[in-house]
Amino acid sequence: MTSYLIFVATVAGIYAMLSLGLVTIWGQGGMVNLGLVGFFAVGAYASAILTERGLPIALAWLASAVIAGMVGVALTFVTRKMRGDYLAIVSLGFAEVVRVIAMNETWLTRGSDGISGIRSPLKAELGDLFSYFYLALVWAIAGLTAFALTRLFRSPFGRALRAIRDDEQVAAVAGKPVLRFKLNAFFIGALVTGLAGAMYAHLTSFIAPDSFIPLLTIYIFLAATTGGYTRVKGAIIGAIFVVALLESTRFLAGAIPSLNAVQVASVREMVIALALIVIMRIKADGFCPSKTEKSGVVSRNGNRNDESKTNIVAISVRDAA
Repeated sequence: MTSYLIFVATVAGIYAMLSLGLVTIWGQGGMVNLGLVGFFAVGAYASAILTERGLPIALAWLASAVIAGMVGVALTFVTRKMRGDYLAIVSLGFAEVVRVIAMNETWLTRGSDGISGIRSPLKAELGDLFSYFYLALVWAIAGLTAFALTRLFRSPFGRALRAIRDDEQVAAVAGKPVLRFKLNAFFIGALVTGLAGAMYAHLTSFIAPDSFIPLLTIYIFLAATTGGYTRVKGAIIGAIFVVALLESTRFLAGAIPSLNAVQVASVREMVIALALIVIMRIKADGFCPSKTEKSGVVSRNGNRNDESKTNIVAISVRDAA
């Protein structure tokens, strides 16, 4: 039972990294990214392949994160004129393209057989203590990432990025290079996601195309949404909550008699969906709603009115200048 709990806590740390990447791209940059699992897969496969060819694990993690970030930049540049639903559809298609490539390019990814025997850092040296070490390592990286992103979002770069998210045209008129900010945001978000993929590959020691299904993206969107999709703290809290919900429903559904494995899986998905619907009805802005989303002015008659989006953006751009 202890090993299981440690594994779940480690997975929660990896989900937190994925949620942080989504907060960067979607929550701060305003770009809907349904291809999150694609960058996750790029990071996992890149790290597995590089370590298989003799590169040290630390360097492989760094390289895989950069590779995922560069892929994110390329995708952003190609889709730079797309907005909203169109961008979401294209990013979802990107994730499927990555999965199909991993399935068919057997010379590189071994296809559906997957890559097994992926080396883990200090596993042989630590023995039974490895799981504790990896748990601490994953959460240490997640904590450092959260700290770095918090500082970044509070900087002029972060304020300008939010201004672009709120009203791209106003930010452009104010002289902000919109495309460059989007490329930077997508690079950072994809880099964090790719690093999470690398950590996942070395945790499980096996990856295959079936490990990177679109349902994972949905889980991460739920984590970011329930936590507060614009907040770093919300990304971590939401990831922990979603993992806890996923694992608790495993026992709940399994406790129902006369159900086969397929029915148990269906009950789990139903319970998860209902629980999240209830939570979102109660906490529509998530557990950690953004403090900057609500702002207002006092009118002459003393009533507090919401500022227009243009005024909010103008203030953000002015602060970021």
